[in-house]
Amino acid sequence: MRMRQLGRTGIEVSAYCLGTMMFGPNGNADHDECVRMTHRALDAGINFIDTADVYGYSETEEILGKALKGRRDDVVLATKFNGPMGEGPNRSGSSRRWIMRAVEGSLRRLRTDHLDLYQVHHPDPYTDMEETLSALTDLVRAGKVRAIGTSNLPAADIVEAQWIAQRHGLHRMRTEQPTYSVLNRGVERDVLPVCRRYGMGVLVWSPLAMGLLTGRYRKGAQVDNARMHWVPGHLTDATKLEAVERLLPVAAEAGVSLTHLAMAFAVGHPDVTSAIIGPRTPAQLEDLLAGAGTVLDDAVLDKIDAIVAPGTDLGPLDVGFTPPSVSEPALRRRPREGRSAA
Repeated sequence: MRMRQLGRTGIEVSAYCLGTMMFGPNGNADHDECVRMTHRALDAGINFIDTADVYGYSETEEILGKALKGRRDDVVLATKFNGPMGEGPNRSGSSRRWIMRAVEGSLRRLRTDHLDLYQVHHPDPYTDMEETLSALTDLVRAGKVRAIGTSNLPAADIVEAQWIAQRHGLHRMRTEQPTYSVLNRGVERDVLPVCRRYGMGVLVWSPLAMGLLTGRYRKGAQVDNARMHWVPGHLTDATKLEAVERLLPVAAEAGVSLTHLAMAFAVGHPDVTSAIIGPRTPAQLEDLLAGAGTVLDDAVLDKIDAIVAPGTDLGPLDVGFTPPSVSEPALRRRPREGRSAA
């Protein structure tokens, strides 16, 4: 497995990162099998693992705690906070109050005394970035966290976070985790160039577009599974399904599966440090590992560009972050009495 620099942290990570969202009740409920899959990934040369406190209602971090016993020092371990961890107020978000509580829970479940990378899972428009950076800086200085990062952050917010850190003498965000795939290339327009400018590592999630780029979901095919109920709009989008139909012969002509083509596309971008794989079963893991050496030549990449233009999203992911300015009508509509120009 090829190693790459995680931005300018000095940390070396594998070009594949083992994502664990499918470990636990939302995917593979067999703890022992998930432990074996983790060991298989490590034995194959993957040294980078990403999880989150909300995965499997905290069960995923507990599985990893068992899996990493005796192997923790060989792993670059990343987790995330921000999502809701129970009912009631103040059990989510990016406030100092919650961060200090959330990190202790993750450390306990993961059975470790430090995190190599601690990430803000989603933007929090209701908390000042200075508040978040100040708390995370204290965790770095206390030795509980080695590096800090973000996920799903718009380019403008990435720049603001860098500026705030510089102005106030705080640790700066070292990584960003955006969604990126053949079907969702919007980050090529702004997020990836901004990350390059600030020397940030980039670990991309859903390089298989929530499964669309496995070829399992086709035009006219009837698929009834948990994922279809979770992200139905994404998996049934006509424009995306048409792109899949056009990509399949490109993959076949290149002599690779659509899955391997999609993963090679993601790790082949110069600004992408690592692509997150999210296997649910050992067979899926083996298939992903088998394609790790796939290289796409310029002719294949040109064909992909002709199907999905660079910098283009064919449509949003159902689970992607939507800014309040888009999701809340009151933020884009004046009161009725003030809407007219005269």
